[in-house]
Amino acid sequence: MRIYVGNLSYSVTEEDLQKEFAGYGEVTSVDIPLDRMNGRPKGFAFVEMASKSEAESAIAGLNGKMVQDRTIVVNEARPRTDNRGGGYSGGGRGGYSGGGRGRGGFGGGGGRGGRSSGGGGGGRQRRY
Repeated sequence: MRIYVGNLSYSVTEEDLQKEFAGYGEVTSVDIPLDRMNGRPKGFAFVEMASKSEAESAIAGLNGKMVQDRTIVVNEARPRTDNRGGGYSGGGRGGYSGGGRGRGGFGGGGGRGGRSSGGGGGGRQRRY
């Protein structure tokens, strides 16, 4: 069973999490996603445990625990959806975002969408 672990200190390692969760059962994997821009951990992780009962025990025992001066959040991971980006309509490189490198705004095709997070566009622009 896959478990989400949030509010982690950036200095927490996979080994640290392995040790924390091992007290509740067999840990099959630990994954700490890294930010693509700076290579730093994103502040959350996913831990997989061998059985559902062990995972539920770990969630009950570790949710709200202090780990490296941070109160961690531990719960069952939700299934991943493939609609990454989000935003108002999942807008891509077009719509009312001004085109170019714009990421979102309102409307547009599929793709990266979301609220403007840099590079041209974003928000509602004048229609001609």
